[in-house]
Amino acid sequence: MDTTTQKPPAPPSSQPAGDEAPARRGTARPGDRIFLALSRGSGIFVLVIMAAIAAFLTYRASMAIGKDEANFFTTFEWNPSGDPVEFGIAVLAFGTIVSSVIAMAIAVPVAVGIALFITHYAPRRLGGTIAYVIDLLAAVPSIVYGLWGALVLVPHLDGLYGWLDTYLGWTGVLEWNGGAPRSLFTVGILLAIMILPIITNVSREVFRQAPRMHEEAALALGATRWEVIRMSVLPFGRSGVISASMLGLGRALGETMAVAMVLSPTFDISASLLDPGGGTFAQNIASKFNEATETGRDALIASGLVLFVITLLVNGAARLIIARRKEYSGANA
Repeated sequence: MDTTTQKPPAPPSSQPAGDEAPARRGTARPGDRIFLALSRGSGIFVLVIMAAIAAFLTYRASMAIGKDEANFFTTFEWNPSGDPVEFGIAVLAFGTIVSSVIAMAIAVPVAVGIALFITHYAPRRLGGTIAYVIDLLAAVPSIVYGLWGALVLVPHLDGLYGWLDTYLGWTGVLEWNGGAPRSLFTVGILLAIMILPIITNVSREVFRQAPRMHEEAALALGATRWEVIRMSVLPFGRSGVISASMLGLGRALGETMAVAMVLSPTFDISASLLDPGGGTFAQNIASKFNEATETGRDALIASGLVLFVITLLVNGAARLIIARRKEYSGANA
């Protein structure tokens, strides 16, 4: 006869197992509820502001485009106060995109190189000094960059323009026919200097977060310093560099005063980037807003709507690129 006594089963616990209990207790605290409400409200508030901006721009733009007798996207003219009303954004879109692409082509490689030098090559004291100088460049106002570009950069670009014309003028894109170097290429150089601190600072912080153990393992296997950077640091910081580049591109697309002080605006598109002329959305709005009529201001707002859409598309494309490279993001390292 089995005399073994069996203990009755323990009653099921009402407390959730694992990490669910602290999580549920945490959300029940007043501070957590307040923080959750504030965070959610802030996100919704940003979306409401974006929607309000889009609605305002769309409404005023529709009023102007309804009066436009020309094609808004292909016309090489800006005369919203004339009779008939004719204006278009072809020149502005071309100038904005081209000058920003030139700025990115110059600034991104230089910024990444500076960030790598500060974090992986330079002695600590020298790297700190260079980082401090880069931080100071980020604090310089746009109007100061514009004055420097107009008084210093433009008068000293004749030599560079002559060299480009001599060796690359056969392409037609870099042909120089004389005249003051107040062109989209000059604007691109100035914008590259302006966005350089933004891209450098963000890239530097991303490269500093690269796993030290990965670098030491590569060195232990006999990799050179460049191979360590190529195999460990750059893949880890790729998404961060893309984000930094998009921040810089956002400033390049919307820069106003510096471009207005350097560029000689004309409503035509030249095959050569070195010929004076062209225009950008922000420069055109800044230079014409005060003297514009009501229809002219609506036309400028319509061009601002196009710039708004371009900025959203650029940021959306950056998010897609980063999402495809999640294995290299710092959060998943």
